[in-house]
Amino acid sequence: MCYTKLRGGDIMNRERQKIETQNITLSLPKNLLQRIKHIAIDKNTSVSRLLTETLEEIVKKEDSYENARLYHIKILEKGFDLGTEGKVTWRREDLYER
Repeated sequence: MCYTKLRGGDIMNRERQKIETQNITLSLPKNLLQRIKHIAIDKNTSVSRLLTETLEEIVKKEDSYENARLYHIKILEKGFDLGTEGKVTWRREDLYER
């Protein structure tokens, strides 16, 4: 059995973790690719894994932003209780009295 340590410290049986992957072709400037390879080596990982983790982080941030946006729209649609029960107990002139 092969085990792999995942982010967050979880150890998962790799055989049970069957994630379908798809290869892509990516064109990068040579000097950028060279730097990415060195970064991957320094992090003891592959270029593919480094790019996967980076793209996963982008998707996670986008999902988090969308969830927060929807949550706040829901709050705004519900409105706020200002303690007036919808009744105006003041006049405009009273607010701007000089």
